[in-house]
Amino acid sequence: MTRIALVVSDVDGTLLTKDKVLTERAAKAARQLREAGIAFTITSSRPAIGMGFLIAPLQIDLPVGPFNGSSIIDPAMRPLEQSLIPAGAAARCVDLLQQRGIDIWVFTSDAWLTRHAAGDYVPNEQRAIRADPTITSDFSPYLAKACKIVGSSRDFDLLARCEGEMRELLGTEATAVRSQSYYLDITPPGRNKGTFVTAMAARLGIPLSQVATIGDMHNDVAMFEVSGLSIAMGNASDEVKSHATRVTTSNQDEGFANAMEMIVAENVQD
Repeated sequence: MTRIALVVSDVDGTLLTKDKVLTERAAKAARQLREAGIAFTITSSRPAIGMGFLIAPLQIDLPVGPFNGSSIIDPAMRPLEQSLIPAGAAARCVDLLQQRGIDIWVFTSDAWLTRHAAGDYVPNEQRAIRADPTITSDFSPYLAKACKIVGSSRDFDLLARCEGEMRELLGTEATAVRSQSYYLDITPPGRNKGTFVTAMAARLGIPLSQVATIGDMHNDVAMFEVSGLSIAMGNASDEVKSHATRVTTSNQDEGFANAMEMIVAENVQD
């Protein structure tokens, strides 16, 4: 195995259990990377406000990538680089989601806005990011500063179809990809988890061949495609697994820890 110098991990479905718990073994495995001289950071579809609680237990001292890597923030949650969805594209995105009857969330750098406090997945997001939404009847004042727009629905097939429609509608003006079967994320153009990985490798002077990535969803494929080692979680779909070089166990069976312990062991053997 090529020497690994940097690991970039997804958060939900990978680093955390389905109940959004960071296990002690997972936290220990991340710390063991540092002890082995391997840099570690995270990227996620989460907003910045939903990543801060992971910094201390994981001992992260590098920038992290919220909003599917379209922003880069330091461990103190200060923005280093931030991209926005073009206002016109954001408005068309909201219109399409509304036409399809899909619940809409708009995220700015510091706020989560929704029309429906009782939306199907609002409690799930509150628990995940440890923040409450701001309720608004009009997204218009916020669309010029949207870092991410999310379509949320219990109809997974509808959301999959809408993903295709959204990509056709937005073209190169924004990126549309599902981060969960129930979330369709629209983020700024030309930015994704792959560009975050590339940016982090450049910041550290590390060849991409020495970067390992780990994730479980469609939005993680972009970082699989640029890293020397890519690891899919056992809970990932077969399609996502097909893009990875290795597969670990599920997030309910310490898949992250197993993968990190494997990386440490193979690098020590080197």
